[in-house]
Amino acid sequence: MRELTDLRDEIGIWNSLSRRLTEAIELVELGDEELAPELETEVKLLSAEIDRLEFETLFSGQYDKKPAFFAIHAGAGGTEAQDWAAMLRRMFLRWMESHNFQVDVLDESAGEEVGLKSTLLAVSGNHAYGWLQAEAGVHRLVRISPFDSSARRHTSFAKVEVWPDVAEEIDIDIDDNDLRIDRFRASGAGGQHVQKNETAIRITHLPTGIVVSCQNQRSLTQNLETAMKALKSQLYELERRKQDAELAQLKGENIDAGWGSQIRSYVLHPYKMVKDHRTNYETGNTSAVLDGDLDKFVEAYLRLQVGELE
Repeated sequence: MRELTDLRDEIGIWNSLSRRLTEAIELVELGDEELAPELETEVKLLSAEIDRLEFETLFSGQYDKKPAFFAIHAGAGGTEAQDWAAMLRRMFLRWMESHNFQVDVLDESAGEEVGLKSTLLAVSGNHAYGWLQAEAGVHRLVRISPFDSSARRHTSFAKVEVWPDVAEEIDIDIDDNDLRIDRFRASGAGGQHVQKNETAIRITHLPTGIVVSCQNQRSLTQNLETAMKALKSQLYELERRKQDAELAQLKGENIDAGWGSQIRSYVLHPYKMVKDHRTNYETGNTSAVLDGDLDKFVEAYLRLQVGELE
């Protein structure tokens, strides 16, 4: 029923656009010059709407309309990498806010001195997974370290993981014996209640080693349900990627999913540039990118996926 409703809404948008185009053409054929200003305004509105709808056709994946789980993990390098992970979180949160996404912080581990070791977000909104999938991979930062008294240049890495929230649509049989469930006190915001009680949950899926934590709810039961939902979605994504890898191997393709294969570099010294290594799209406005201006990078990736970029 949800799929039917979505399709009806989508068809309704195109039918409405078609009617507006027909009416505009009829007005043009009348040849009334007094209608020219009104027609010019309508043409601009129609052009903008057509551009928007054309862009949305790039979201052609099976789960592009779904909410997403979004994780950031600091790479090797201690303070430097953890500070970079925090910079990425700020960048992505600003970008998500600009797209009116709803974001819930499910779990977060602070860095030893500054920054973050990891964070897990639940993101919902218009084509959330469709947008965010472009950011999955290793992000590389080159800068003069603010933590180095000798002002030397450092390279830091952080890994972004994205998977669709499909827990409600899939049937995954998880053996309770394959799970280790730990309770602990929440360490983040949430008031005295969560600080005094062991409401946070950490689930370890023993066969795969996947660990999912949740501490943003006041209730132990709510945290457990949310963590299980995230685990199911991640197990499904793991199986999907495994099948894709096997298919690619049969096709003779070489898949490199190594930690060192960064998708994007952010260079702040000796020059300023952000470059995506998959699409070759780049910009010198590093400040804007780190403030959340990512649309051009995502659009280039989506067009590459559908064969519009070489």
